[in-house]
Amino acid sequence: MSKLFYYKKLICFVFSLGLLFSCKDKTAEPPKTYQLVWSDEFDDNGVNSDNWNFVLWDAGKVNNEWQKYVNDTAYYKVEDGKLYITAKKTGENIKGGYTSIRLSTQDKKEFQYGRIEFRAKMPKGRGTWPALWMLGSNHDEVRWPKCGEIDVMEHVGSEPNITTTNIHTKSDYGYTNNKTAINLKSAEKEFHNYGIIWTKEDIKFYVDSPDNIKNTYCPEEKNLDNWPFDQPFYLIMNFAVGGTLGGKEGVDETIFPQSMVVDYVRVYQLK
Repeated sequence: MSKLFYYKKLICFVFSLGLLFSCKDKTAEPPKTYQLVWSDEFDDNGVNSDNWNFVLWDAGKVNNEWQKYVNDTAYYKVEDGKLYITAKKTGENIKGGYTSIRLSTQDKKEFQYGRIEFRAKMPKGRGTWPALWMLGSNHDEVRWPKCGEIDVMEHVGSEPNITTTNIHTKSDYGYTNNKTAINLKSAEKEFHNYGIIWTKEDIKFYVDSPDNIKNTYCPEEKNLDNWPFDQPFYLIMNFAVGGTLGGKEGVDETIFPQSMVVDYVRVYQLK
């Protein structure tokens, strides 16, 4: 064997060994992990105004809903580390009159990508319509649905064993292709984690655990009409009564007051 041939083999062996260890190093790279970047644990005496706005408007403003939204401690409280958002029959508005609360983090806490999770227990009874959701930060400029909407969780009291997720965009809005119904018989009895994992590629919806994915939104070809999700979004929690979805089976006036109870809201992002 010539020395030249020997050296060539040795070089090839060393190069191959380098590739092998390089691949192993790449395979052994630790998985990406999320870290908590913001939360509201509702440990204060009231709603933290650094985090939340009270959205105020009259009954019937959207979706033919029966409630008006106010900033009044008669309709919310923070107690034992939990936020209670309560809807009551007041007789002050249309359809018999209901009053409730809608909270938003608009212009205060807005986030782009990450794992966003609400832990909550739903109210019960026909006509209730609580939701945990998000709107694009450009909502006031371009309006809905162009701004995009992410419904992390909606619960309609006439379907007590179901929660839903949904995506609304300019190209596809309403309760159509992107809605997923989730069987969850204990939604009104127990707290559950309702969350999304939101990246540049897709939005995954889960219940209780990030490993328990229930729905994935991922257009094959993304554009501004079907993917307005490369921008910050703000969070919303509200308790509606009646309306196009909540009132589709009518409203049981005997059940009120009812409360959606929120244990926490947490936002995680990649390290």
